[in-house]
Amino acid sequence: MSNRLYQSIIHQMKDAVNCRIGVVDETGTIISCSDLSKIGEVVSFPLTEAFSNNTSVTIGDSVYHSFGSPIHPEYAVFVENTDPVAQKYAAILAIALANVKQYYDEKYDRGNFIKNVLLDNILPGDIYLKAKELHFNNETTRAVLLLRITEKTDIPVYDLVQAFFPDKNRDFVININESDIAIVKEVRPNIEPKDLEKLARSVVDSLGSDLYSKILVGIGTPETGIKELALSFREAQVALEVGKVFDTEKTIVNYDNLGIARLIYQLPTTLCEMFLHEIFKRGSIDSLDSETLFTIQKFFENNLNVSETSRKLFVHRNTLVYRLEKIRKLTGLDLREFDDAIVFKVALMVKKYLDSNPARF
Repeated sequence: MSNRLYQSIIHQMKDAVNCRIGVVDETGTIISCSDLSKIGEVVSFPLTEAFSNNTSVTIGDSVYHSFGSPIHPEYAVFVENTDPVAQKYAAILAIALANVKQYYDEKYDRGNFIKNVLLDNILPGDIYLKAKELHFNNETTRAVLLLRITEKTDIPVYDLVQAFFPDKNRDFVININESDIAIVKEVRPNIEPKDLEKLARSVVDSLGSDLYSKILVGIGTPETGIKELALSFREAQVALEVGKVFDTEKTIVNYDNLGIARLIYQLPTTLCEMFLHEIFKRGSIDSLDSETLFTIQKFFENNLNVSETSRKLFVHRNTLVYRLEKIRKLTGLDLREFDDAIVFKVALMVKKYLDSNPARF
């Protein structure tokens, strides 16, 4: 928000109010005032403490009325008087400036612009013009991290997340809806996926000490340019949705690491059903009990090594061979053969996808 705009409004109103008036920011610094000599002075209190319970307080010989975010006051109007008339003046000024701030944010706020880009609420041709107007560097590489809070909480998660990224000119924290918060993080062009996952982990771990609900993070691919941020955002969304189906134990899912799960997630369900019917002609996959499926999982985890798998399962090697032979008779697929093992692995993932009841194509 431009301090000059506040100063212009205060200057126009000073004669009507007939006493010293002004605006302080969240640090208590006077950013505009009818007495120009006072600009830059710091009052003896920060806004977060003074307005913890009320929007209007009297401190010393002045009345202060906050405006901006209801959770986290960003500014306060002050009127240098303490009578009831001064309190009304402060309230009226706060309403007027809050409306001006809202209009200014909608038109010029960089965070609001980024949100419109992420949600495809702005025409592609207008993106470059608006980015130039807001002095965005279009050659910078940025990545989108999408945080999802799985349960409702009264704790202001947005404010907590924003505290991790104080540089509002480079990083942006955007409220998408009640459960999702997008972090648009400026990164170096050759950043490794593991570095983004490390960043996501630090945010999740820090929030975990304040929240009791589970937090999931989807990470999009780093992109260069403002327009491409929408792609990184969609990838972060896909990462969360695919993770919900195939990696339920993971809290951080990177789009770059989805592998074949990403391909399966994008397939039409009718095609997936046809694939399962073709693969399991000799026996339904539903005929495999939980013990058999667990054996298959361990066999895959140990790279189709019979000896190592039997050791991990605490069973005799011949017992495992018997189970694998039973699977071959039921399904027609010999998991000891690499090609059959690949087909079976994909089939299990397809079944898991269908069991998640995806939207029908």
